Amino acid sequence: MGRVAFLHSAPMAFAHRGFSRDGLENTLTAFRAAWDLGFTHLETDVRATHDGALVAFHDERLDRVTDRSGAVAQLDWASVAAARIGAAERVPLFAELAEDLPDAYFNVDVKSAEAVAPLAELIEWMGLHERVLVTSFSDARRRAVLARLSRPVESSSGVESAGAVRLLGAPLPGALLRRAVRDIGALQVPEYFRGLRVVTPPFLARAHRLGLQVHVWTVNEAGDMNRLLDLGVDGLLTDRADVLRSVLEARGTWPPR
Repeated sequence: MGRVAFLHSAPMAFAHRGFSRDGLENTLTAFRAAWDLGFTHLETDVRATHDGALVAFHDERLDRVTDRSGAVAQLDWASVAAARIGAAERVPLFAELAEDLPDAYFNVDVKSAEAVAPLAELIEWMGLHERVLVTSFSDARRRAVLARLSRPVESSSGVESAGAVRLLGAPLPGALLRRAVRDIGALQVPEYFRGLRVVTPPFLARAHRLGLQVHVWTVNEAGDMNRLLDLGVDGLLTDRADVLRSVLEARGTWPPR
């Protein structure tokens, strides 16, 4: 499979933590299932264990989705590896995902400061620069990863960058706004945040004038998918990869380009 730029023409389709109807989020089984459905872009989260292993895991603690407890950052890799998601699946290393699905692209959400250096080291070691989009709620964490890399990778906004476009876009001078988003290619946002509607026609127009894509998370209903695509968003992140595939097939835009 020939390499292309991570961000391609709309609509982009992201399988959020892979695809599992059985609660096996962020597992090799879930990511393989999404790939088998035809999803080339997979969203995952990364955290680092106490001894520096970079794991694909969303929560700060193991408690919600595994049969063990404890904070990932306070446990060693052997302890995390002993946990089972859904009483069946091991927490994977991010390196395992990249190796197991060598043609997949990964939207990587950096969940902790401890994950910054291990992620950058892994991107460098495995040469994943064209296969990742680095994102985080924290622009500081996201930029810390980028600063450690020998060449550019795609990146999407944290809260600060997205807020600058949504709330300050109209009054902020164009040069300052472009500076605020200089190191990103996309804004990944929820449709609503703390009661404020983020994804509006002016927000989309402003983002597109800046050359940015807008990806909305986490959209699981077919009606919402169609409505947002009709509005002009460039991508959707979903837990229901099966539903999004059906929506895009009906719109004549599957497989994603």
